[in-house]
Amino acid sequence: MANIIPARTKYRKMHKGRNRGNAKGGDTIAFGDFAIQALERGKASSQQLEAARVAINRFLKRKGKMWMRVFPQKSVTKKPAETRQGKGKGAVEYWVAVIKPGTVLFEIAGVPMSVAREAMRLADGKLPFQCRFVVREGVEVL
Repeated sequence: MANIIPARTKYRKMHKGRNRGNAKGGDTIAFGDFAIQALERGKASSQQLEAARVAINRFLKRKGKMWMRVFPQKSVTKKPAETRQGKGKGAVEYWVAVIKPGTVLFEIAGVPMSVAREAMRLADGKLPFQCRFVVREGVEVL
């Protein structure tokens, strides 16, 4: 599985930061008819997001369209095991997307609601926090 990583960044290593509050933007359905929305805060690694994306695409079998609304653009560093303290920050280990409650993660259009719900259920199983299935206003339920 290919990792999703930024093509380039201004700085390789980042501060850990805090993940407080609810999503300010990206909390409504913008492209598709159905989506999954995060209910908890956390970090989704590039491997987890890729696994969720693959799960959705495999279930849809080239029908409909899928949008990934989040991207892992924060680096997480780690020092090697059994290394003494000091000598600077560790090397970049993996990339994460910082997720706040209310963030829309994936969207789907062009498929019936039952198909979209099952695809999103499979994707939810790959993510490290609880999500809910949401439907855009004005979409007739089939």
